[in-house]
This record gives sequence, structure tokens and C-alpha cells, in this order.
Amino acid sequence: MNTSELRELSDTELVEQLAEFKQELFNLRFQLVTGQLDNPRRLKQVRHDIARVLTVQRQRELSVDQPQA
Repeated sequence: MNTSELRELSDTELVEQLAEFKQELFNLRFQLVTGQLDNPRRLKQVRHDIARVLTVQRQRELSVDQPQA
């Protein structure tokens, strides 16, 4: 999921998406340990997706805190 798609989501949808990504990361790590992971690249992709969600959340938080000039 790219950043522009994430920006279109509401705050609650972002929280839900973050939870989904974290669950997927947990499952991928479990597969890695048990030797069942087919696509190791997916680990990096999910970590980047989590970072994107957190970045969008932080940008919204900062834009709300700034006074309008």
C-alpha cells in the first residue's frame, strides 16, 4: 500500500490497517523461524508499510497541533 492510498484513509482505518500489518509481520516472522517463509522480501515490505502508516499518523498529529497562520 503506498502513501497516497494511506492518506485517503480515516484515522480509524489507519489504526485498523496498522494492526493488520503488525499481525502479518508477526505471522511472517513465525514462518521465518519455522522455515516456511516463501518470500523473505515480504518482511521488508511489511515493515515499510508499518512505517508509512506511522508516518501518516504523525503528519496528521502535527498538522492538527500547528496553529493556522
